[in-house]
Amino acid sequence: MKLDKRSIALLSLSAALAHSCLWNVGPVKAQQSTEFNPSAIELPDSQDINTPVINLPGSEAPGNYVLGSGDQIAIEVFGYEEFTGSRVVLPDGTMPFPFLGSIQAGGKTVDALSEEITQGLNAYLVNPVVNVSLTALRPVVVDVAGEVYRPGPVQLSSLTTAQTQLDVNARITAATTTPTLSSALVSAGGIRRTADIRSVIVRRRLPNGGAQDISVNLWNAISSGGPGDNLVLRDGDSIFVPRAQLGAEIDPALVASSSIAPDNVRVRVIGDGVVRPGEVQVQPNSSVAGAIAAAGGPNSDAALREVRLVRLSETGQVEDQKVDLSSLVDNYQIQDGDVILVPKKGYLVGIDNVGRALSPLLGPLGAVLNIFNLFNDD
Repeated sequence: MKLDKRSIALLSLSAALAHSCLWNVGPVKAQQSTEFNPSAIELPDSQDINTPVINLPGSEAPGNYVLGSGDQIAIEVFGYEEFTGSRVVLPDGTMPFPFLGSIQAGGKTVDALSEEITQGLNAYLVNPVVNVSLTALRPVVVDVAGEVYRPGPVQLSSLTTAQTQLDVNARITAATTTPTLSSALVSAGGIRRTADIRSVIVRRRLPNGGAQDISVNLWNAISSGGPGDNLVLRDGDSIFVPRAQLGAEIDPALVASSSIAPDNVRVRVIGDGVVRPGEVQVQPNSSVAGAIAAAGGPNSDAALREVRLVRLSETGQVEDQKVDLSSLVDNYQIQDGDVILVPKKGYLVGIDNVGRALSPLLGPLGAVLNIFNLFNDD
């Protein structure tokens, strides 16, 4: 038996009281929402991976977006304000709704949820018309693996996260933060110098249970200065940064100056010719002279013509280069894990100190390294 509006109103009041402890936001008209309204985002073609994939807020989301815990949605039943309101998908994926009890929203698309609510209300209303729209996306959590400094899951702001800013005229403005591939790499500590950023793989789960692999070339954007393929990520994406092969045509200096490089790299500066020997953190595009400056600079009796740069190459070989810093200027680019030896004039750096500095670099083979070869003139 269908109910009239008077009966519906009475039943809705009872249902609202019964479920009030479960409602996250009281029922309000979707048209009267005071939430932040960013500039309109056009729904892109399904093959376009470089643009946002959700129309927000207050508009219908595309049918392929899968709801999850933390998503905020607005539900409107036309002609029945008692059912209209905003909801948040709970941690267990459910969402309370009058008359229908606890609905499983997680794992469903917006269209599927709208259809389920419509079918449920058919038992109480005459031809109910239900509109479900997203108002705020849950935070985006992705997994990052491969050639980054801090692999593992990272949490990014959702596309609808608002940031308050001041413009040049001191007026308050608002902007959205976009969960992009580059922001995920930065959150994972930045890329290693061994990374092949020409073929970063993003694996995306599909609503049908399958997966899609998307190859992204970040090197084009860095080398050309253009926007590049900075993919907008979705919750649950997995990112893999492969290791570059020998001879890869990637300029390490240009990569080190890019936004996806780490903020700092660690370098050991040792020897009696430096003020504060030890490990220092410098920017990835720093020179040998910059690393020595971070260690307090050279002593007055430092043998600046005999500075040595020791590094473990990508092939596992120990590389040793003599650096002339008599002018306190050089063109070498520091890499994470480098060791810089600054001796005094007329003296060699203590063998024990060198061995201790190189042991993390060489592992058990460090004990058999002929340290004296490091100080032989070329």
